[in-house]
Amino acid sequence: MTTVEARPAGGTLAPAGDPRNATRTLAAPLRRALAIAPGATAVVCPHATLTYAELGERIRRLIDACAALGLQRGDRVAVLSPNCHRYLELHLALPIAGLVIVPLNARHSDPERCYSISDSGARVLFTDRDVAGVGELDVRVVGLHDEYEAVLADAAGDQPLPDGHDAPGEHDLAGIFYTGGTTGAAKGVMLTHGNLIANALHFMACWPFTEDTRFMVVAPMFHAAGTIGALATTWAAGTQVLVPAFTGAGVLDVVEQERITATLVVPTMMDALAVEQRERPRDVSSLRWLSHGSSPAARELLNRTHETFPQASMLHIYGLTETSPIVTLHPDEQLRLDSPRAMSCGRPAVGVEVQVIDPVERTPLEPGQVGEVAIRGANVTAGYWHKPEETAKVLRGGWFTSGDLGYLDEAGYLFLVDRAKDMIVSGGENVYSAEVENALYSHPAVVEAAVFGIPDERYGEAVHAVVQTRLEVSADDLVAHCRLTIAGYKIPRAIDLQADPLPKSGAGKILKRELRDEHWQDRENRI
Repeated sequence: MTTVEARPAGGTLAPAGDPRNATRTLAAPLRRALAIAPGATAVVCPHATLTYAELGERIRRLIDACAALGLQRGDRVAVLSPNCHRYLELHLALPIAGLVIVPLNARHSDPERCYSISDSGARVLFTDRDVAGVGELDVRVVGLHDEYEAVLADAAGDQPLPDGHDAPGEHDLAGIFYTGGTTGAAKGVMLTHGNLIANALHFMACWPFTEDTRFMVVAPMFHAAGTIGALATTWAAGTQVLVPAFTGAGVLDVVEQERITATLVVPTMMDALAVEQRERPRDVSSLRWLSHGSSPAARELLNRTHETFPQASMLHIYGLTETSPIVTLHPDEQLRLDSPRAMSCGRPAVGVEVQVIDPVERTPLEPGQVGEVAIRGANVTAGYWHKPEETAKVLRGGWFTSGDLGYLDEAGYLFLVDRAKDMIVSGGENVYSAEVENALYSHPAVVEAAVFGIPDERYGEAVHAVVQTRLEVSADDLVAHCRLTIAGYKIPRAIDLQADPLPKSGAGKILKRELRDEHWQDRENRI
């Protein structure tokens, strides 16, 4: 059993497998669903529809199959797959069995995937595709189609779900989620059973998860955002509808056909859905809860989305992989679109504490002062896998320091300004790239925008932008538009226009590092 030194909220660390923690492990939501609604539909995807009874049987078989593969408690198991029922089975079964799931980013290169497999020490890889270089690693590969089904068919699955002293405990490791696509080298974020259960409870305290919930999983399940509602939906015995790949048309078809009630998307998805619905309307009257996260959304996009889906309550979620992921929630944000708080990412979730601190002194700042966002709660990571120095940098005195810059208003609403390393210092003035991006996003021709600093002999750094457009527009037009809303020193000195989408991480975040790097080549310092 892999037990990590998580920081319990009050009290001492409970021993691994302590039955007192049985309700704070991934088995608890599934046990409840099996008890109250075994015949209810648990999961729908293009390849299968399963009731909770059927899902439970497959999970029990999978647990036995893992034992037959020679896996022991605490072993790591990598998974590479699009969203599907098998991914959900692995997401639940591996931690329930006392194993540690290692989701691999489907958008990474094979060398990056092999790094995650090697770094985590994964003993088995469940995959739907070939991974170049995996043959050089000490890992058993199981195909996620015929071979997976054969492994399950050979397993007995006649034992109940692990419980009591033989089961994982709250502080046992459930998953290692590799992150860092926007900020540098990948780090394995360790999330415990208690972390993921806390996230589910935080979500359920904000939104009504019930047996009637039909939650559409659009974000990839290899990322925390993809499984953000998995435990909450299971706990309520609702239905998860899994979408393997995103297109605006395809997702709206699913909403109409499956009578989806709730989902989570990233802003670029939200924009595509609004455009598609306006051009080719579907019956989306079932959609009552529309959440978004991963990156800030422009006010114009929020307005357009609300106008397009007026029956849906909108929710902005701010979070990080290291926080399982929910930190703040902004429910019913459509009611505040004319308010300054429209651009807030909300207030701390129930059970989460947020401070804005001085990045140097590490002391709390007053409302309105910009500093680094720090988070405390049962959802906060136990640290980075095999990276004690990096862990010590972000976990201090029970608080996780996020690297995000923002401020709290007098009512506790959090406003993000930027990533700390994305702040541009031009001519001695601080320029927060998010503010410039918001100015660009307010132009109707702009689909995506990334703003960052590039070397400038006079000013040290110059503000630079890369923009994807949907209409005919010039860089001069966008500069003139920005001058209407932001100060002159914040205006991009150059704008690169392109028709293709900007590069993104698996979580849907724009990879500014990739765009920025070509301007900083052969320079020792990047500021």
